[in-house]
Amino acid sequence: MNTTDDTAGHTAGDGRGRGPSRRTVVTAAAALAVLGTAPRAAAAPRRGTAPDDTCLRYDAIVVGAGFAGVTAARELAAAGARTLVLEARNRIGGRTWTGTFAGRTVEFGGTWVEPTLQPNIARELARYGIPLTEDAPPERTFFPTPDGPREYATEEGFGLMGRAYEPVFDGSRTYFERPYEPLYRADLLRDLDQRSLRDRLDELRLTPADELLVTGQTGTLSGGSSAEGALTALARRWALAGWSNEGLGRADTRRVEHGTHRLLKAILDDGAPELLLGSPVAAVDQDGGTYPGPVRVTTVSGRVFHAPAVVLAVPANMWRTIAFRPGLPEAHATASAQGLAVSHATKLWIHARTPAGHCYAQGAEGSPISLLIPDQLLPDGSRLFVGFSVDPSFDSTDRAAVRRAVRLLGPELEIIDVRVQNWGTDPYARGGWTFLKPGQLTTLHPSLGRPHGRIAFAGSDIADGWSGYIDGAIESGLRAAGQALSF
Repeated sequence: MNTTDDTAGHTAGDGRGRGPSRRTVVTAAAALAVLGTAPRAAAAPRRGTAPDDTCLRYDAIVVGAGFAGVTAARELAAAGARTLVLEARNRIGGRTWTGTFAGRTVEFGGTWVEPTLQPNIARELARYGIPLTEDAPPERTFFPTPDGPREYATEEGFGLMGRAYEPVFDGSRTYFERPYEPLYRADLLRDLDQRSLRDRLDELRLTPADELLVTGQTGTLSGGSSAEGALTALARRWALAGWSNEGLGRADTRRVEHGTHRLLKAILDDGAPELLLGSPVAAVDQDGGTYPGPVRVTTVSGRVFHAPAVVLAVPANMWRTIAFRPGLPEAHATASAQGLAVSHATKLWIHARTPAGHCYAQGAEGSPISLLIPDQLLPDGSRLFVGFSVDPSFDSTDRAAVRRAVRLLGPELEIIDVRVQNWGTDPYARGGWTFLKPGQLTTLHPSLGRPHGRIAFAGSDIADGWSGYIDGAIESGLRAAGQALSF
């Protein structure tokens, strides 16, 4: 499970979240000094001839400092464009977020990468010489059965799930013949894309035991119910992973050593754009004339910036919070209204003691916590676990509720502390991992990567390849930068 992994969100200030009490201009050097690594100094922005300095001109403006945004900014700067990055949060990373919990470095958002399957992340890691660490496999597993949770030996438990899972994707070698060109066989996808995962499971007529094994995964990925997620959304990942359960599992086992922010900083350092943190965008106006730039970007605090090109690198769920003139194309407006990322996505870090040891647990569809993944063993014998929830009624901040929810999965945990990131209620994300709904791939996706005037769109949500992963964010950032340079 990768908690979407890509872009930073921005909002037009609708009052759902509290923004910073004051807005300050922070260059990339100053911002990254706070994070621990300062890049080379960025050139001072050129000022237009407007009456005051609230109107500044750049060659390109990137909205969002997640992986898609910083990648686009690096490419623009490498082409000689004076580039400004506007980031709503007081940190870079967007839906990736490296922090600390129980004295350890942890990821509150997107985490896992796999260079053997993901070419964009492979290229970036090699470029900056950044190694990966591999998660230790669980020693015990718990899976749901008709009689309640049951413990299995690791190979047996995952083997049972894999055998039940594989028939879901029969035919995907044909309809996703070229995984990085998801619509290559659009002729085969027109009807198939209308089907939910629930439709496919009903067709397979799984046994009650197999149904529980499969829907614990499909329900979580879909955002609560297998009826909400498209069959094609998961089949795309299956194809990208080599049409195998082994490949799909491998995509979620390695992570950037010392945290995703290490790679983010390396990319940002390379491009050294000017960076303004705490600067959510309220409006993007392409009808403002040509002086001092054809696109005008206004922040919530009222600052105005002009540029010939804009890269909008925020989650698709956030597009609707920005005022565009002219308005967004129909496909983009529909995608933002419907949402491309799971709207009830919560990631929990749990510090606990347990006799279950390094254990993995999966719940039935609808469980308050649907997945529990082992992470680190601490010197005092306690452990860190990662949990995922897509239940909007579950109070993940209540330790007693967390303990009860974990017990439903099988293991008994003595909870020491819990840290929660609810991406669904996050004002600059409004959703977690990307998972398309039935019909969105064939009716919306073809248009979402196309520019709107002088606005190019980026973000893991709209990647052709690993949508919902860091690799997809980087892919989209490269594409958007190329488009912006052609304006």
